[in-house]
Amino acid sequence: MSSALKQIFLMIRVNLGSLPRRLWISLSMVLSVALMVAVLSGFLAMARGFEAALVGAGSPDIAVILGGGTNQETGSDVPAEEIRSLTAATGGIGVARNAAGGLALSREIVVAVDVTRASDGADQKLSLRGMDLAGPGLRDLATLSAGRLFSPGARDIVVGARIANEFSGFAVGDKVRLGAVDWTVVGHFTSGGNAFESEIWADLEAVQSAFDRQGQVQSLRVRLDGAGGLPVLQEHLSAFPGAPLTALSEADLYAAQSERTASLIRLFGWPLALLMAVGATAGALNTMMSSVSDRTVEIATLRLLGFGRLPAFTATWVEAMLLSVAGAALGILASWLAFNGWQASTMGANNTKIAFQLDVTTDVALTAGLLGLAIGVIGGALPALAATRLPLTSALRARG
Repeated sequence: MSSALKQIFLMIRVNLGSLPRRLWISLSMVLSVALMVAVLSGFLAMARGFEAALVGAGSPDIAVILGGGTNQETGSDVPAEEIRSLTAATGGIGVARNAAGGLALSREIVVAVDVTRASDGADQKLSLRGMDLAGPGLRDLATLSAGRLFSPGARDIVVGARIANEFSGFAVGDKVRLGAVDWTVVGHFTSGGNAFESEIWADLEAVQSAFDRQGQVQSLRVRLDGAGGLPVLQEHLSAFPGAPLTALSEADLYAAQSERTASLIRLFGWPLALLMAVGATAGALNTMMSSVSDRTVEIATLRLLGFGRLPAFTATWVEAMLLSVAGAALGILASWLAFNGWQASTMGANNTKIAFQLDVTTDVALTAGLLGLAIGVIGGALPALAATRLPLTSALRARG
């Protein structure tokens, strides 16, 4: 066993020492693996960043009540009589109370508004969310970074950090036309980089009036009364005689939204990466066959000196895997430098823009890197087998 290991290490050393003779074809294998890994990392980082933006917005302590049998705010409608029945409840219904003894609740509506981006003149649809004064307090990570909150009934807006950074004209004190009326920017807020930073907040009644949606409420946000509050609330809502109301945790609502879009991103990314992997594997096969051909005399000489088939196989296979590992490492580094923290955006559940950052996490890098290593394992197997089957005497005569 000790002799076999020595032979393996010696042949690996001989193989790697001959790499300068095959520098360009070896580099082509490294670069093809790197390109495939970088592309896959980019798509996975996009999916991970989108998930982080939405999942980070959801809190298990907050429930969202929707009407009309839907699990999204789009298409939801909560009737006024149901809201009155809910707020009139005196017993424990799973919802926490505020300092005044009322329910910790915010009525809300989301309207898509068109905003022109100054950098390229492109029109973007953003979310204008009308809410009660309690609404900002039901976003645990949201904090004012400048200015103040909107006033009741006033056409004031508070703008998320991502919008304020990307669009001109949203500085505190600016006038912005949303819909048919002008609004005054009175504040900016941050929310830990999550999806709320892609929203504009305003007073509920001001939004209803400006967009001719008097009395319409799409959702209710409530703070749950402890860990067991959600089942109690769901049971209470099931007893309502009117239109069915659905209560789900904010965390589950945003997790479901993120999974749909993230799955779509992966659906595009994986087939492209696998197609590129097939090409990279073919390149690895060609590279390693060239390596074996270049080292025919060396391999034949070592075999005649008593080296076994296993060292010849292992050394060729290890060379293929090391080149793939080098390509995977280069691809991961390139993707991290190019994509990590890069700002992107896509359409969210309300058909409005959600901005997020690409996130090249450890598991993203590991997934892409393992696919890169697999190229070396698969692409190097056949050439490694060919190295063990060289006709030794004819190989020496051919190079003699």
